[in-house]
Amino acid sequence: MNFDHAIDLDREPHGSSDDPGLLDFSANTNPEVPEGVEDVYREAFAESRTYPAEPPAAFREAAAEYVDCDPDAVVPTPGGLAAIRATIALAVGPGDSALVPAPSFGEYPREVRLQGGEPSFVPDESVLEADPSDHALAVVCAPNNPTGADYDRGALERFAVRCRSADTPLLVDEAFRGFTDRPSIAGAEGVVVARSLTKLFGLPGIRAGFAVATGEFGAALRRARRPWNVSAPALSTGAYCMRREEFIRATRDRVRSERSRMREALAERYEVTPSEAPFLLLDVGESGRSVARIVADARDRGIAIRDATTFRGLDSHVRVAVRRPAENDRLLAALGVEDASTDATGDDDV
Repeated sequence: MNFDHAIDLDREPHGSSDDPGLLDFSANTNPEVPEGVEDVYREAFAESRTYPAEPPAAFREAAAEYVDCDPDAVVPTPGGLAAIRATIALAVGPGDSALVPAPSFGEYPREVRLQGGEPSFVPDESVLEADPSDHALAVVCAPNNPTGADYDRGALERFAVRCRSADTPLLVDEAFRGFTDRPSIAGAEGVVVARSLTKLFGLPGIRAGFAVATGEFGAALRRARRPWNVSAPALSTGAYCMRREEFIRATRDRVRSERSRMREALAERYEVTPSEAPFLLLDVGESGRSVARIVADARDRGIAIRDATTFRGLDSHVRVAVRRPAENDRLLAALGVEDASTDATGDDDV
């Protein structure tokens, strides 16, 4: 048996530092978690002694409330990437083309190629203007990673209509949408939404997420889902987190305020892309230092930032997360800028 086709599909580096001595701005997970979540996780031990309910109705109901859709349209998955993989595996076959934004999450083209398909790249800012005809799948990341740009709701809905007319499923990755107060497109006909609980709730190791899809494609996703594909602790913890409305509001407010403050400070030295996500993309080309040097210098100061040149089409960029005020001040100092307006006192646990 020949596995060469898999060997050629090296996974692109993801954000996240494995060095516990570094303050991690390379990943985009919330540095805070909802109060009480550890107790919920521990209490799930008793549930772990038996198989989870199948289908997991409580989780589906919480997810449906979270994104405002029908619970029957929710397909629980072990993380957002599992929802993306399941969708691409159903939609794309050998020789098929998939419309993929660039720069964007490197897993989209990788998963397309794993199915024997070929990604057809289109600039992320104009993906909604592309023709979905003759593609087996169209992908949109909203907000987009790594740019942080989001899309006008009306334009996204019109693109979804064109995809339906072309009989092309539309996958909308909403991994970072929870950081915004913008509504989900979950439940729209012909659209598959992928959601992750990793980012907003600061729990990447839980591996909980879900897809939302209706119609024949939604039925196919539900049939393809393995029974008990999400653990009892993940189901309980995920359902609890999605109902922490005050935590969600506070997180959105903090990210919005800090992102604005950071962008203003960073713009003194770097070109900063406007963002609706919990991160900022910086073009460092005019700074007089290379990406490698900036990443290394930040690391020497105890800060991990993302080398964004691994994203297609970016050759002079880094990406930095938006964390808590005192932590963000450390990042600004490591990148050679200061924010005189900040009143952070260092009370954050850094």
